[in-house]
Amino acid sequence: MRTTITLEPDVERLLQRAVRERGVPFKRVVNDALRRGLRTGDMAPPAPFVQRVFDGGVPLVDLTKAGQLAAELEDQALAAKLARGG
Repeated sequence: MRTTITLEPDVERLLQRAVRERGVPFKRVVNDALRRGLRTGDMAPPAPFVQRVFDGGVPLVDLTKAGQLAAELEDQALAAKLARGG
């Protein structure tokens, strides 16, 4: 089958590099790449992701007032911005 497609620049570079490295015609590189890409749908789905968790131990910094400090800093920054007319 003959067809015309527009390749994005990065895809064209990858294909041209494969042509040089493998020493085969452009047509073959494109067909091989399409076959590999289209076959991925036939593959079994990957194993489900499992998030492993670890006990971090006792906190080394007291964060009980971190939210209050962040709010105060934000208020100061906003007040300074308003004072500048912003």
